[in-house]
Amino acid sequence: MTKVVYKILEHDGGWAYQVGSTYSETFPTHDDAVRAAERAAGEQQIAGKSDGIEYEDSSGKWHEELSDGRDRPQTEVSE
Repeated sequence: MTKVVYKILEHDGGWAYQVGSTYSETFPTHDDAVRAAERAAGEQQIAGKSDGIEYEDSSGKWHEELSDGRDRPQTEVSE
């Protein structure tokens, strides 16, 4: 199972959460950033509908798969 970690850190004169190399908007306080990260992490847990997806791999080959909408990542907020 995939794990998504929301890291809280100082950013652009305020606080933000970071997932991978992507930053959220900047919040005025640490607590605001934590609440936003917790909300985003919670939304990651909501199941969606199963649907077909198509994607191209690094060699240029196209693939078709069924994406199970119940397959959600584990999430964590890290201060």
